[in-house]
Amino acid sequence: MSELRESHRNISLVSATGIGVGAIVGGGILALGGVALAHAGPATIIAYILNAGIAFLTALSFAEMSSSFPENGGAYTFSKKVLSVRSAFSMGWILWFASIAAGVLYALGFAVYATSALETLMPNAQWVSWRSTQLSLAVIPLIFYTWMLTTKSEGSGKVETIGKLVIFTLIILGGIYLIGTNEELSIATAIQPFSPGGASGILIAMGFTFITLQGFDIISSVGGEVKNPRKNIPKAIFISLGIALAIYIPLLIVICLVGVPGEYASITEFAKKYPETVIAESVRFMFGSVGYWLIIIAAILSMLSALFANMLAASRISFSMASDRTLPRDLSKKNKNQKPVRAIWAGSLLIFIMLLIVPDLASAGAAASLIFLLSFTLTHITCILARKRSGTKHEDSFRMPFFPLLPIIGMISCAALALFQGLSVPTAGMIAGLWLVLGFIFYFTTLADRAGVIDARYLAEDPNLIKLRGNSPLVLVPLANPANAQSMIEVAHALTPHKIGKVLLLSIIRNIEDLETTDRVPAQDVLMLSLKAALQKDIKPEAMVSVADEIWQEIKRIAHVHQCESLLLGIGDLDITEIEPMDRLINEVQSDVVLVKAPFGWHLGDSQKVLVTVSGHGENDILRARLLASICSTNTHEITYIRVVPEKTTLKKYDKYVEELMYSAEDESPIKAHLKVIKSDSPLEVIKSEAQKSDVVILGINRVADRKAISPFAAEIAKVTKGATIIISRNDKGKL
Repeated sequence: MSELRESHRNISLVSATGIGVGAIVGGGILALGGVALAHAGPATIIAYILNAGIAFLTALSFAEMSSSFPENGGAYTFSKKVLSVRSAFSMGWILWFASIAAGVLYALGFAVYATSALETLMPNAQWVSWRSTQLSLAVIPLIFYTWMLTTKSEGSGKVETIGKLVIFTLIILGGIYLIGTNEELSIATAIQPFSPGGASGILIAMGFTFITLQGFDIISSVGGEVKNPRKNIPKAIFISLGIALAIYIPLLIVICLVGVPGEYASITEFAKKYPETVIAESVRFMFGSVGYWLIIIAAILSMLSALFANMLAASRISFSMASDRTLPRDLSKKNKNQKPVRAIWAGSLLIFIMLLIVPDLASAGAAASLIFLLSFTLTHITCILARKRSGTKHEDSFRMPFFPLLPIIGMISCAALALFQGLSVPTAGMIAGLWLVLGFIFYFTTLADRAGVIDARYLAEDPNLIKLRGNSPLVLVPLANPANAQSMIEVAHALTPHKIGKVLLLSIIRNIEDLETTDRVPAQDVLMLSLKAALQKDIKPEAMVSVADEIWQEIKRIAHVHQCESLLLGIGDLDITEIEPMDRLINEVQSDVVLVKAPFGWHLGDSQKVLVTVSGHGENDILRARLLASICSTNTHEITYIRVVPEKTTLKKYDKYVEELMYSAEDESPIKAHLKVIKSDSPLEVIKSEAQKSDVVILGINRVADRKAISPFAAEIAKVTKGATIIISRNDKGKL
């Protein structure tokens, strides 16, 4: 798909690490640490250590995949490379929502701590505690960062990140000092009861707080903008995760040992009293008002930097999806600053809507954790598949050790924790399930066709993606006439991914007379001519000779037995004796069908002008995109899209037809195409006239049971075209 373009890479290692640290450190633990402590008590430290193990395994998979595919989109891009387009949509849809849910969490977290500060400053102001006040406070940074993202992305959030790291470091060092100077401190007593909720309490704490270690994955979401990505992305991932753990574990230890006021029996009881702000209250107890205001500042900075990072990730994910048409194309539009402004607005709008719906931090955190765990499970799967299928690596790319053991352990851990989270917090499971259901409805009713077209074009442009997906498409080429062997092989070459797809050459003998008749070229000679042409195109085909009385039924049988993706047929003048059996074959065979009529000596590589006739979006768009991308990969062509509309077409409808044709050309053609929308009540004459100026004419035919597949229109165009006519018919049960 996209190549590494260093001129577009402006994020350094320090900045990439800052994005990760900004997303991970502070916001999550300050928003959800109290919820975890209320369920697991001091055993929350164990929950964080276990989560750290899962996060480290996940970071290994992200580092390998980001190093192999350093493009924007993160795990969505990984799925697009390794899985099907539908699976990629599922991953992108999940990730988009996860980043939005995380944005809701941090916007609410900012509002909670800002409210706490206002209550301290204005204890008698009742309006401070109103929900409308909290919502207003949550929306302020949302609006600000929406504006920032549409003007400048790199560097935003640096001040917040550095500021919160300094404050957390001071609090931890101060806590260590208190531990060391408190002679009456009994560690054994301070951490009792150590695990009031038992194993289930630890698991619940893990589920709620896993998102507090999420953020390293956001670095991969902007991988297309990172300098020296194969080195810097893995480094930034591990450094940011390491910094987060270096803050979290000591902070929790300090809170549990010296951060509980005497009137509370344990940190668990204290956390139940202040589930959303327990860490701030604990720091107030340890260091008085100075400590309290420090943690309030740190909390606000943490929430802001995490909000910014997740808004950035959401915009890049939705932009990548829209570019692939797995979200509406409008979200792929950029402004004059080259920022995906509509994708940014869409994410911000969804965060705003969810702010009105989600009741509290715990619900937002639980839903976000569950969604991220699901996406991380899929990332481990894609990492395993990519390594096994690719077989090669870039010299400077990262590869995890102990493969595939570590990604398998990571996959199982993420899936198990997600399942437990969904069962223990039903609201989170319901939110995630509802979002997925809505996504699949949206995809199959609105997006599937155009997403399939873009995907087909990408696969043809970069055949290595077919290998990564574990496919090896087979093209069946029945041969009878040695005169068109060369042209058939050239078209087969265009349909066959280089060094990945396969070509099966088929010669059918009706009976022994075919071998004994002296005025026919023997089947072996036809195959030899075709094999020679194939080898000249660097195709290493398979060849077979079959004996059958019914040629068309035998072609259908061979295509079915060998599960051929495409069937390539040479055609003559398309008289009635040829059309009728060919119609039956096209309607019955479960393969894409490509019919080629070419004059003697015609070469696809020499054809410069390609005419594509369309009548709107249809079932052949995907096959047409694959064919055009393959043709253009070998030579520079001039592609013209043409559509004929009635003379009485209104201006409004005409403009709509132009827009539809433009969108078709944008999605299908790898190069900029010329567009022609012509008003005429004689479409056949218009197309015939345009065909005379072209080297290749591409027509589409539809398959309808009990109806002719090859229309008189297509047959007539094929007869008059001086160059080659390629008639395509996609299997409507084909894979997207």
